[in-house]
Amino acid sequence: MNSTLTLAQQIDLQITAGGPISVATYMGLCLTHPTKGYYKGSDPLGAGGDFITAPEISQMFGELIGFHLVNVWQQMDEPKSFNLVELGPGRGTLMADILRVACRAPGFRDGLKLKLFETNPALTVEQRNRLESYEPQWLENFEQFDEGPILVVANEFFDALPIRQFIKKEDGWHERLVGLIDGKRAFGLSPTPIPNETMPSAVANAEPDSLFEVCFAGGEVMSRLAKVVAKQGGSILAIDYGYARTQTGDTLQGVRNHAYADVLEEPGETDLSAHVDFGALAAVTQEVGLAVQPLATQGEFLTRLGIAERAKALAGANPSSASDIRIAHERLTGKDQMGDLFKVFCAHSPGLNPPGFTA
Repeated sequence: MNSTLTLAQQIDLQITAGGPISVATYMGLCLTHPTKGYYKGSDPLGAGGDFITAPEISQMFGELIGFHLVNVWQQMDEPKSFNLVELGPGRGTLMADILRVACRAPGFRDGLKLKLFETNPALTVEQRNRLESYEPQWLENFEQFDEGPILVVANEFFDALPIRQFIKKEDGWHERLVGLIDGKRAFGLSPTPIPNETMPSAVANAEPDSLFEVCFAGGEVMSRLAKVVAKQGGSILAIDYGYARTQTGDTLQGVRNHAYADVLEEPGETDLSAHVDFGALAAVTQEVGLAVQPLATQGEFLTRLGIAERAKALAGANPSSASDIRIAHERLTGKDQMGDLFKVFCAHSPGLNPPGFTA
């Protein structure tokens, strides 16, 4: 396809030539098109980007995850070699904060094999600059692990994977598609119904016009990771906005310049995401024998790990920053901010008791 065309023009040409495309195909093109996708462009994070993630708000977030990971590593009898993996590491801020704390534990740094999975070239450069001393390796797939247990961290990773959407009608479920009406991108439905019995039992009795989302890409990623963790030992920690049990509802959203935006406008310039079905991810991990902790809110998780005490210590050591630290604490844990919106999921080898999930 002509590389001089904008991504919007390329998508419209594809629809014109081949007909409407699935929401997953549209989302995949918008986010990961090889040259014009959102995650192939410049740094989307921070005040100058489209959104700010928890690690960019405060060092406390990564420090407490570092404590969590060290605790799990110690429960595994401090293996002499292990893989520490981050999916979508952003600027490397989270991992830098994790390792600053974790490497204080004797033996952790010595056994560390740092693996990063990233698709944004600009962010890869920042990760290299920030984490170079830890000799990171960038993954191209989820089979490139060294011997030893695997500790996986994924903060705001699964929400960006493409979803498919289905809407219930009298004759069954119809897939939601992106097509063109009078030359403008618009949602429509596939004319071919999908029988009710092929859908998860959780949505079997859904009301007419209910919308159901499924993230096959997320299930595939989690399945691959879970199989390796089940074989080599370890844990998978995922933090994202989402829900505990499979349900209906339209959660696809676009964000541009820190404000909500139409998902069909400015493809490649708008961040697209959807809430994560943690119930589906839990089922995938349990199928291969991993244990799953009760889903926690981010506020609960960080509070159990001691964020209040850490905030107090930081404020005491930095009195001039006390107000900023208090605001960051509230932003990360407040029920009306990130505290309840974001959930924390953990699947792990049986016998481990990862901290942060029980009071």
